[in-house]
Amino acid sequence: MIVLAHRGWWTRAEERNSLAAFERALAAGFGLELDVRDQDGRLVVSHDPPVGEVPDLAALLELFDRHGRPGPLAINVKSDGLQAGLARMLAPLAPKDFFVFDMSIPDTLGYLRAGLPAFTRQSEHEPVPALLDRAAGVWMDLFESDWIDAAAIRRHRDAGRAVALVSPELHGRPHRDAWRAWRASDGPGVMLCTDFPDEAREFFHGD
Repeated sequence: MIVLAHRGWWTRAEERNSLAAFERALAAGFGLELDVRDQDGRLVVSHDPPVGEVPDLAALLELFDRHGRPGPLAINVKSDGLQAGLARMLAPLAPKDFFVFDMSIPDTLGYLRAGLPAFTRQSEHEPVPALLDRAAGVWMDLFESDWIDAAAIRRHRDAGRAVALVSPELHGRPHRDAWRAWRASDGPGVMLCTDFPDEAREFFHGD
């Protein structure tokens, strides 16, 4: 299981999407989930509309390189129209190093036209993912119920698509039952986005 540290590996809520949390995660060998917006003509890392100082995406990418790109960047795009800027900043990376997700359908089309790896989303409210035939992978979310089972994961893997699983604690629910159900589905191209990256590594990869 490839572990994606949700907004970095943070120990306090105020550390989320901070360079300190990203560096801690990268130094431990985790991939990252991060939120990207624009602010005053630059791309920044921020979940909500940015106020004051927030990290530059460029600074995060420098950390990513410095730590040897240990896992993929899952880039949650929070603003429309960022394709050109993101394409320019991500050009040095290999396709395996990142993907973008969570855009609107019109915005997603722009990323696909730009040749950037984009994931579509599947959830209990979106049982048929949009643009699935053109997506590099599937972001499998579970907003209100733990609906994701081994068969759902296997269908995407059999079609040659990567899968990113959203851990239930991101929506305020216990996570261990879902992790146990997903353990048998572990394999190449399967990722877990979690607030507990150290626990996930021990659960899926511990002896």
